[in-house]
Parts: sequence; C-alpha cells; structure tokens
Amino acid sequence: MLKAKNILIGISGSIAAYKIPILVRLLRKAGANVQIIMSESATDFVTPLTLSTVSNRPVSIKAFDKNTGEWDSHVELGRWADLFIMAPLSANTMAKMVAGIADNHLLTTYLSARSDVMFAPAMDLDMYKHPSTSRNIEQLKSWGHILIEPTEGELASGLCGMGRMEEPEIIFDRIEQYFDQQSKLKGKKILISAGPTYEAIDPVRFIGNHSSGKMGYALAEELANKGAEVYLVSGPVALQAANNIAKVVNVTSAEEMFDACNSIFDQMDIAIMSAAVADFASANIAEQKIKKGGSVPSIELKPTKDILFSLGENKTDKQLLIGFALETNNEIENAISKLERKNLDLIVLNSMQDKGAGFGHSTNQITLIDKQKHPQSFELKSKTEVAKDIIDKIESLI
Repeated sequence: MLKAKNILIGISGSIAAYKIPILVRLLRKAGANVQIIMSESATDFVTPLTLSTVSNRPVSIKAFDKNTGEWDSHVELGRWADLFIMAPLSANTMAKMVAGIADNHLLTTYLSARSDVMFAPAMDLDMYKHPSTSRNIEQLKSWGHILIEPTEGELASGLCGMGRMEEPEIIFDRIEQYFDQQSKLKGKKILISAGPTYEAIDPVRFIGNHSSGKMGYALAEELANKGAEVYLVSGPVALQAANNIAKVVNVTSAEEMFDACNSIFDQMDIAIMSAAVADFASANIAEQKIKKGGSVPSIELKPTKDILFSLGENKTDKQLLIGFALETNNEIENAISKLERKNLDLIVLNSMQDKGAGFGHSTNQITLIDKQKHPQSFELKSKTEVAKDIIDKIESLI
C-alpha cells in the first residue's frame, strides 16, 4: 500500500528526532518516497546529512538557500505529499500550528498541505499534561488531523511518564493502516485499456496513431498501488507494466482489443477505456506487400467495432465505466454526447488545442465530466499526477 506514496515528514525540535531515520528506512523499504522538512532547532538533535542519506533526498530547512540560490517552494511540497507526518511534534510547533503562525519553512509548508496530517507529540510529562497542550491536541483532531498518541516511558528530563514519542515501527504501522483504510479501490477488479491499435493494410503496413500508452499505464500503476486487482489490455507500446499489475494482455488490432475487453468485462467492478482505438480498419488486407506501381492504390476502410459502446450496453448498475475523449473542437459538447451515447459514468476529456496534452507527451491536461454533466478542469500536469486526479474522482463515485 505504500509503494510510490509521497510521505512528507516534518521534524521539530525534540530529542525524539533521533528515531526518525529508522522510520524513514522503514518507509523507503516499503517503496514510499520520503521528503524531510526540519525546523532549524531540529538540526541540533539529528543531522540533515543523516536524514538526506536515508531518504535519498536533500533535506529542506529553509525556503531559500543563500549558498545555492535555490528556492524550495512550501506550496509545491504541500501539494506533493500524499500524507504529511509531523514527528516529533514539540509543544511549541503544535501551538503555532493551531494559531496559524508561519515563521519558518516547516510551518509554511504545513499551512500549504492538501493531504491529511498525522502528528506525533513528543515533550516532557508536565508539558504534555498542561491544559494548553490538551486544548491544542483537541483542536488539531477537530480539523481531521490524526493523533499518534505518545507513550509512557523515560523522558529526556529523567522523569518517567506520558510524553515519549511512539516508536518508529508503530508509527510505520499507523501509516500503513491509514493508506489501507483510505483506498476504496482495494480489492476492486479493474479493467484498463491502453495504447494505440494497429490495423493492418498488408503484412508490413498498418493504420495507427501516435498514442504512447503512458496515460493508461500510469492509471494501471496508480490503481495497483491502491490495492486494486488490475487487468491491463495494451496495444503496441514501448512501456513495461508494473510488477503489481494482476494481468497484462497484449493485443495489436481493435478487433483483438474488443475481444479481450469483452471477454472479462462481466467480472470487473470498474473499466477505464483509455486506449486510442482506431475508428477504421482496412476492409481488405493484402496478403502480400503492396508494391509501387503506375497508379496509387486505393484503400477501402470499414468501421471497427466500438468497444466502449459494447461495454456500455452490457454494463450493470454495480459497475463503473470510464471513457476518454480526444477532441479538436466543441470539446465539452462532444464529450457530453459521447458520455450519454455510450452509457458512461465518467468521461476524461483531452483537447488537442491544449499545449502539452494528448498523444506522445509525458504531461496531460484534462477535464472530467460525470453523469450530472458537471465539467471539472485541471491544469497541465504529469500523467502520473493526472492519473491520481482521475482516480480521486472514481473513488468519489464508488
């Protein structure tokens, strides 16, 4: 469940910071990406060098590095995270979080975070028992922040009592449980089509398009990371499917893709048809390579079978069907028409008018339209991030 998850860890000034390298190692071993942000006082307890080594990323302490001239945007960090963990969280930083004070890079990032926040307090016994601390913990919990309660034990002051930050292994378990509970897609059987189809003209030539398959493969990987059982039907692409995808069926033509998708659709909970299937195929495929001659040969075309329409006809109320529409004009109107004609629950619209979107790019810009015909537009993003936006919308429909 942690593979490819983006975990942001905010460390404030506490002796418990020495436990964080162990947590980072556990997260990295589970396949997570880990980024560390430290307050300046936290560097007195654990070195940035240690943390950058175990996380394999530069530690972020200040928004602007005078030595390198580089700007580390708190907004980008806040958006990057799938989960933000404040650990250890000192009484001082906790109070600033509640008050909305942003006097360091850690706190400005916290205020910019869009993900859920976990917090693991660490402080001395009397500080933890103080009414202001209790009030601040309750306030953070009321905002939906997830408390990892401290335990009883020997504290830095020499006293024994409540206030000791939970052990890294337990925090790791809580993080795993969080992602396990968050995904509505765990165990769902999901069919994804990806890439182009090639329609033969003769043994060496074909009709095709410029689809790279990157969007479909990004969806397949992100869904598998959420615990879904993914069945990927792929046209000819130069991509390698992730190891956690349940089954990959490689096809070439629209006919083969039609058969592969229809043969398993009734077993699926969700189908996402992101492939760029050819609309037409050669009516007569030459048995031998067509030679140049005195006249230019004509090629008679026939329509291919409509995979999306076929699935829409057979879809039950318990299934979700998602289609894609690549348009060049009247984009919204054409996408809504396709949504209705093919009995879709959601359509993902790409416009060829948007720079950096469509075939062949590592980026995409989409508009999502549901059955209520409400368009939701997004900015240009990497296809991995676009996949996450699509999946968030699908989860909201379940």
